[in-house]
Amino acid sequence: MTSLYSDPEWSTNLDRAVSRLSGPGVEMEQALAWLNERSKEEHFSLTDVWGVLTSAGIMKQMDLRCFSDEANRNASNPYPIYCAIEKHCFSNGPIEGKWFEVSPHEAGFPELGVFVETSLLGSRFQGGVLLEQKPEMDMVQLQGVFGCALAHEETIREFIPPWLDVFGQIDSAAEEYLRVYNALQKLVALTRSTSKDPASLSDLDKLQKILEDKVNHNESAWRQSKSMEERKALSKHWSQELLAAVETWSQNLEEGAFKTHVSLLIQKVLPLILKWEWGTTANFLYQYQEHSVPPCLQLKETFHLLDAGLLINVAYPSFLGDKRDIDLLIAPEYSAGNMFETLTLARDYAAAVNKSFPEIDEKILEEKDWPRDCYVFEGKEKEPTIVYMPLFNRNNCKDAEEFKAKMEEYSTFQRAFTQDKIEFVLETAKANVKNNKEILLREINKAILRRHKKRLSLSHDSCLFL
Repeated sequence: MTSLYSDPEWSTNLDRAVSRLSGPGVEMEQALAWLNERSKEEHFSLTDVWGVLTSAGIMKQMDLRCFSDEANRNASNPYPIYCAIEKHCFSNGPIEGKWFEVSPHEAGFPELGVFVETSLLGSRFQGGVLLEQKPEMDMVQLQGVFGCALAHEETIREFIPPWLDVFGQIDSAAEEYLRVYNALQKLVALTRSTSKDPASLSDLDKLQKILEDKVNHNESAWRQSKSMEERKALSKHWSQELLAAVETWSQNLEEGAFKTHVSLLIQKVLPLILKWEWGTTANFLYQYQEHSVPPCLQLKETFHLLDAGLLINVAYPSFLGDKRDIDLLIAPEYSAGNMFETLTLARDYAAAVNKSFPEIDEKILEEKDWPRDCYVFEGKEKEPTIVYMPLFNRNNCKDAEEFKAKMEEYSTFQRAFTQDKIEFVLETAKANVKNNKEILLREINKAILRRHKKRLSLSHDSCLFL
């Protein structure tokens, strides 16, 4: 979305906007210059590293716009709202403090009803009073926030090697080792995306092999560990070994631009991997005396914003309830994971925060292994109608096996798509819309009539009141 919105006219020429994803890319020097400047700031974290490398390596551009600029741009483009979660509330706090949204005008917690101007997100507040205004985050930083699923320990546990799974249970002693290994793996992959030099790519292949060898030789020692304390000590030792191996590899590179770039990256990143700090942002609710704000948000000078997909991978929470008063949600479903998962998570979230959500027939959920291309969950009064459209479905996959294969081939955690993959996804999405054009137009018309009835009802009530 950040890539699309870098073109103020994107909605009138989608092909031109999407073509940026196959553009010439960003030179490593430009990415590192941004990172070097950002590292001088107070709340530098792994989110900044993730943002710059995904911007350069996947989006092929460094978008230095500020999000609040969108407030005064082309109104024909859909209004953008990006979402995150607050890490502490996500893990330990009340559900009302979990979901965080950012629009061109305001940023904050919709369930708590507390917001700050988007241009002031990251500035220092105390008791609701602005103490120090900081420069607004650019889109590279925000892209790191909105796309950092790797940040959460539970996500990393999904990638645990089987031999670290002690007695059939994921052992928390392995967490540090998993964090370091997975972060280094992603770092190698994203660094590869910003380089075209065959010698540099060969050096990165060698580093990849070093990391894999380090991981694979440890199984017997881990199995022989008798206690949690022993495994934690091993995890810490192996983590240090991995980082030392990366430093040694870096030092042994031939002198030149690549070694200079890698050395700077390692210098900035390795200390952050050990700290494992993501999404650090000045907390505008610090000591804000409002009964709806939970203590976990009132008492800390910073909070940590992470990828909202860790909670729900489609941003339903921002469009539920009276604030936006939505009649119709058209929800293309391109998420990894089980089909209908985002829908049922959204239903459960809505119930927990007392917001209306349309009824879901449980029989439909049985189609998760080979879904249809379009489902309509109709709202009756306050509930929005949801048109749910899986990217891969019975219309473009001949059976459940092909559906499963497509979901795996186009899953989330992989390198930037090739041009062929980009075009395939686009054409598949376009075909889904064309195939369901009549359903979409029908539901849009019903939503217009529904809105018209609401307005007539409000007008009638006002006349009675007068």
